[in-house]
Amino acid sequence: MNYFEQFDLPEQLDLDLNALKANFLKLQQQYHPDQAKDKNAALIQSSEINQAYKILLQVDSRAGYLLKLHQQDQHLDQSIHDLEFLQSALEFREILDEATSTEELDQLKKQIQSHIQALTNTFNAHFTQQHWLDAQDSVRKLQFFQKVLNDIDKAEEDILDQHINLDDDF
Repeated sequence: MNYFEQFDLPEQLDLDLNALKANFLKLQQQYHPDQAKDKNAALIQSSEINQAYKILLQVDSRAGYLLKLHQQDQHLDQSIHDLEFLQSALEFREILDEATSTEELDQLKKQIQSHIQALTNTFNAHFTQQHWLDAQDSVRKLQFFQKVLNDIDKAEEDILDQHINLDDDF
């Protein structure tokens, strides 16, 4: 049984994340070690449910998993060779490094999310047409953007922490 089947979801990139979460919570409750007769088996099952949820939750790992289901997930760790993409990636990193407010980070996050949506559409087209190398390239780009989103979240936390610390000094 694959992760999509485990959560009773269609095998596709675009998922209803609310349904994913609801099914995750239902499965966690069903296989919770405190509820089971065989605690070791339940612990293993619970761990597998957590892993599946983590993979399906993020669009980049979900896309990689779809490729894995079709035995097309090799070389996802290779570098991106698209020079135009690499140039824009550097620009996004510079904007992130120079951001001093949560407003600037929010604006960057919106730009990144727009790129993720475009790449999601691109991945879907390549995946449907079984253009595996192009689909793999889309996954690598999605992985980059997901890392940027994670770094934006961290930068927002750092900025908020600085403001809290400044407030504490008074």
